[in-house]
Amino acid sequence: MNHITDPVPADLETWEAIRDKIHNAAQHVMGPLPSGDRSGPPKWSVFDETDCGTYVRQSITYEADEGCETTAFICLPNDSSDEARPGVLCLHPTNGEQGYRDVVGLSGRVNRSYASELAEEGFVTISPSYPLMADYQPDIDALGYESGTMKAIWDNIRALDLLESFSCVAGRAFGAIGHSLGGHNSVYTAVFDPRIEAVVSNCGLDSYLDYLNWTPGNGWSQKRYMPRLVDYDSPAAIPFDFHDLIASLAPRGCLVSAPMGDSNFKWQSAAEVVRSAGEVYRLHGAADRLQIIHPQCPHDFPPDVRRVCYDFIGSVLR
Repeated sequence: MNHITDPVPADLETWEAIRDKIHNAAQHVMGPLPSGDRSGPPKWSVFDETDCGTYVRQSITYEADEGCETTAFICLPNDSSDEARPGVLCLHPTNGEQGYRDVVGLSGRVNRSYASELAEEGFVTISPSYPLMADYQPDIDALGYESGTMKAIWDNIRALDLLESFSCVAGRAFGAIGHSLGGHNSVYTAVFDPRIEAVVSNCGLDSYLDYLNWTPGNGWSQKRYMPRLVDYDSPAAIPFDFHDLIASLAPRGCLVSAPMGDSNFKWQSAAEVVRSAGEVYRLHGAADRLQIIHPQCPHDFPPDVRRVCYDFIGSVLR
């Protein structure tokens, strides 16, 4: 399955082999997934803590890679319950100045505080910085990465390793949610981390074939994303697309929010991505676990859309 028009596999055995090919194709473009030691959580430290009433917000650093500290926020529900809570990875949108501060209400932008809002609803959230954005500027070349995308995936996986070590976090099933940049990175991370059982992408994707202004060194081919894309003459030559990635998540829960007024990603293209991936979900007998909505809004994440997304995560994890 390289492109949306390709046929659907006839059975799950055939699909398993195709899924492996998708993972390999993604790593050919993004670079290999690191094979670092994951026998325990990463080293981490808290450098600030704020009681926000219904939750406590911790500012932390953790070592996803030795000698390289990733900044993140952890939001912990603030009540007397001893019940373990579901954990959610909250990935921030593009914000060149504020970065990860966006999703905890510290950037001043409206409709971006999904990490703190989910904590208010009883989820434990972790929100890492995206590499090569705002203050988080790791030397990805020295660390051995071939793309900012793969560095982000590894940072996110190690963030969940950290969350998994908390006694207040339930089990090995997590959610991942993001807007825009965070929307496609929730999918990318879930492709390589099967613990993510609920994936939400808002304004985060359409087919690479339909991406606007495809030029070398810009868009998807920037260093902080996937610079190897410049090796391909056209989007049609890329060996995978979003329908492949989402299909590889089956039968896990996935909700794509593709607003009809989005100026970054075409909602019709996103709908075709989900339609195609849905064939594989049906093969798993899990057609209802892949959903798409088309809000009447621009490239944004308004309250009513966030409500649908939060309810989806809760329906999968609780």
